[in-house]
Amino acid sequence: MEVTQMLATHSMLVKVFLGFLVGGVLIPFVTSKNPLGFKKVSFIYTMIFQAIATMIAFSGIVAIFTGDLGWATTTILMLVIWTAMMTIEIKKYKVIKVANIKNSHTFKLLKRAFIKISLIQILLVVAMVVLMILKDKGVINI
Repeated sequence: MEVTQMLATHSMLVKVFLGFLVGGVLIPFVTSKNPLGFKKVSFIYTMIFQAIATMIAFSGIVAIFTGDLGWATTTILMLVIWTAMMTIEIKKYKVIKVANIKNSHTFKLLKRAFIKISLIQILLVVAMVVLMILKDKGVINI
């Protein structure tokens, strides 16, 4: 497989991930009347999140090493963002898992936190995509 194919796969996975994140914002709304459903769906969401994020990281690292692309600033930034997103997602689920979700105040608080965290994750991915597009077009040189 050529480096361009690997990077295309990486790019496609990022787009799938972005779509997944956008869809994930709907979880608190869909499960608004069902706290236990929220807990179950957030567990499934976290597992899929981790799977897609790991595929993205793997495809990127394979492209770096097989294409001898090196560790540019943007590559290091991608790794930092990936690590932060995985850490945040795991902590978010752990809080949901142990919380007294039957308490309506706690449930509302967790739903708001879920939405805020999802929007931050979307913003991070979009920012990285825009940065890479600008780098590819030669607008910025990082």
